[in-house]
Amino acid sequence: MRIFTASLATETNTFSPLPTDRASFEAAFYAPPGQHPETPTLCSSPMVVLRRRAAAEGFDLIEGTAAWAEPGGLLQRQAYEALRDEILGQLQAAIPVDGVILGLHGAMVAQGYDDCEGDLLSRVRALVGPGVVIAAELDPHSHLTPARLAAADILAAFLEFPHTDFYERGEHLVDLALRAIRGEIRPAMAAFDCRMIAVLPTSREPMRSFVDRIKALEGQDGILSISVIHGFMAADVPEMGTRILVVADGDAAAAAALAERLGRELFALRHQTIMEIVGVEDGIVQAAGRARPGRPAVIADTWDNPGGGVPGDGTVILRALMARGGLKIGVATIWDPMAVMTAHAAGEGAVINLRFGAKSGPEAGEPIDAPVRVIKVAEEAWQSFGPSRVPLGRSAVIRIEGTEIDVILNTNRTQTFEPDIFTGLGIDPLAKDVLLVKSTNHFHAGFAPIAAGIIYVSAPSAYPSDPARTVYRKLTRPIWPRVADPFG
Repeated sequence: MRIFTASLATETNTFSPLPTDRASFEAAFYAPPGQHPETPTLCSSPMVVLRRRAAAEGFDLIEGTAAWAEPGGLLQRQAYEALRDEILGQLQAAIPVDGVILGLHGAMVAQGYDDCEGDLLSRVRALVGPGVVIAAELDPHSHLTPARLAAADILAAFLEFPHTDFYERGEHLVDLALRAIRGEIRPAMAAFDCRMIAVLPTSREPMRSFVDRIKALEGQDGILSISVIHGFMAADVPEMGTRILVVADGDAAAAAALAERLGRELFALRHQTIMEIVGVEDGIVQAAGRARPGRPAVIADTWDNPGGGVPGDGTVILRALMARGGLKIGVATIWDPMAVMTAHAAGEGAVINLRFGAKSGPEAGEPIDAPVRVIKVAEEAWQSFGPSRVPLGRSAVIRIEGTEIDVILNTNRTQTFEPDIFTGLGIDPLAKDVLLVKSTNHFHAGFAPIAAGIIYVSAPSAYPSDPARTVYRKLTRPIWPRVADPFG
């Protein structure tokens, strides 16, 4: 048995002011064939799983390129085509193969390509022919298109948001794909369009129970896999929106029936899923009231989240916290390569006048001008996300003079995942009253155990957070909340 595997992934916010190019992948993660590390990235876990299964079971594994760019704006056409063709060329050289198993994201959009993953999978199918099993893992914040369903035999997405199960779902996908290659199962896929777009965190009800029921259904009555495709509201593409995907063993009708039943159940929950999000001043008052010694309150800057493709250099909430005064604060992070360069040049212990943040555009607020002490500089800072290591790039910690406000400045845009983003740079998060993090919900699993409370705050950003009002030009079908009853 011969298996080819590769990974190509990013999440594209078509409204973002930050274009994505080849350098964006090389700054975040790029591994030529055979050079993928033993730890996975968010979208490359099938490669790591396959490496371990091949060693245990003795099949031939041919590894292609793995590349990941932090979420950003529209991907440059030349960059997409070059990376796509690099992987296709590697596959061509590996043929004949019995299976192709890919790590994708599902929300990649390039200049001239609304459906990059559909394009890639279709070209893979054209190369290997109809008899070869094609499987891919997806992020749930993706777009499920007819091209992908037509080209692939098995698609499966992470179930959790925050995505704490990306490796486990990679194991799930690989196991199904190997069983299909061996003829033990005959996967049949079906999808149901829920005709909605919403925020669907599994860290709270009702999504917690909904996903638990899905997990219980997998493996029963011929149902092989169930995925909730949340959709990604920051992309203006025709297929944007929420869907249920079911893979059944040889029974497409059963897959379609279950997908519709679950999809209509999810549609009925649409008003209940999103977490409470408050304004800046209310959020600060709540955080100050909940903080306890050794138990900081956590404020999520919900929409200025680099994980949604925006810059992550907003200063609106930090400026309001500074105006309030009296709080010990840790900030992770503000993306500002110029300020990082200045801090590194000054060196640890130096006190300098620094302008930082809000350089990307008017939505980010106003830059902060303040005397700061450079607490720490690092050439390569990291944080963890489950089994994955996420690079911050060249970074610095500054403390605003006369306060106990410590700010992490970074050069590689990334959202905040785990408390070790602070401890890795010498900040004790438990010594703070408030931790301000740039993330929508992926921080939750890591920070909930140490937090006196979690407050989601809405501040201005480049993220289109109100799909009822967002100007979509390519989305033509009716979906909620743009229309009250899209099934009517």
